[in-house]
Amino acid sequence: MVKGEVIIGRISKLDEYMELLSKVSNYPKEEYLVDEMIFGATERFMHLAIECVIDIGNHIIADMGYRKPTSNREIFIILHENGIIDKDLRMNLCNMAGFRNVLVHDYIDLDREAVYDIVKNNLGDIRDFRMIVIDYIA
Repeated sequence: MVKGEVIIGRISKLDEYMELLSKVSNYPKEEYLVDEMIFGATERFMHLAIECVIDIGNHIIADMGYRKPTSNREIFIILHENGIIDKDLRMNLCNMAGFRNVLVHDYIDLDREAVYDIVKNNLGDIRDFRMIVIDYIA
């Protein structure tokens, strides 16, 4: 059985990061692109939100005794295989795991405009995952 208290703690941090990211979407794109403090904070909070999603997925896999993932992307494949998430969310979260690698390893060439667009248009997958997890542990 999934240890709900551990996952709830991670969801609490995820909520905190998502709230901070939602504030970024209030900035006009032009201001966001030139303000290094806003961009830097956004990049970090996005990285931390993704880490929370990955960590939550890992906890579910470990607690349920599913096969061990060999990569962050595989976490979401395993969750799909076991009926936790659907195919579309699996694909989007796998892409998110790939973007985490860009944030961590390719930060020198990070496209500010792409990060802004993700904040404005692509955080719904994290919210969907959060709701699925809440329902799953309830």
